[in-house]
Amino acid sequence: MFAEDLLKGRVVLITGGGTGLGRSMALRFAGLGASEFLIGRREEPLRKTAEEIAARGGRAAFATADVRDLSAVEKAVDAAKDALGLPDTLVNNAAGNFLARTERLSANAFASVVDIVLKGTFHCTTALARRWIAAKAPGTVLNIVTTYAASGSGSGFVVPSACAKAGVLAMTRSLAVEWGRHRIRLNAIAPGPFPTEGAWSRVVAGKEWEDRMVARHPMGRFGRHEELADLAAFLIAPGSGYVNGECVTIDGGQWLRGAGQFNELVDLPDAAWDAMEAVRKARKAE
Repeated sequence: MFAEDLLKGRVVLITGGGTGLGRSMALRFAGLGASEFLIGRREEPLRKTAEEIAARGGRAAFATADVRDLSAVEKAVDAAKDALGLPDTLVNNAAGNFLARTERLSANAFASVVDIVLKGTFHCTTALARRWIAAKAPGTVLNIVTTYAASGSGSGFVVPSACAKAGVLAMTRSLAVEWGRHRIRLNAIAPGPFPTEGAWSRVVAGKEWEDRMVARHPMGRFGRHEELADLAAFLIAPGSGYVNGECVTIDGGQWLRGAGQFNELVDLPDAAWDAMEAVRKARKAE
């Protein structure tokens, strides 16, 4: 679909770049010639992904950073500049999410998701944009949101994520207008269900519910990582230079059938909720 040197000379910073969709995008962009700088909270997956890119002949570096901490983000951007040159592209992929009945949700749990998703996106975006504007250099930002944010419907049982992702989408569209004059463009992708290691288990209430999701899906399947990575590559590539302030949904038509991905969980029995919450608390304590 794409020329092998489509992203040659580009430097892409990806948050949450060591695992899941972040890793898949990093590998795809590197395969198209981009240099990758990966940010995340855990060193091991970042190192493994960077090593895999290097083994394939690409250039990659990484830094551990919590996107909720602006000073840590600033240091990571400086590290990226020292290692690979100032990134010209940012992919805000870092996120947090889990299933919860909102009446049992603590203020800290709500804040933890909002701080990662909304504040983290703001921190990374402004840290790079200030540098681009000062240097009179163009920049590209791609934000990963969700279908329940893009549709404006929200979704039950993932209220912190719904609020935060809706904020990211509003930020995307607002800054697309404000910074267009600086040759900085911002777009978003709204994925439907894309299974990922670890994160998937926090938003799917067991095998029975996973099968139910597939059965109700118009295409009868979940998304494949390479499908999202190809869309991301297009949106950051030079050929999409006039696409600004857009949000592209990639979910196989799922949201058209039912906007809130998790609304069906109103039928989940209390015992299942208790079991999931116990697992989540145990993992948090590890």
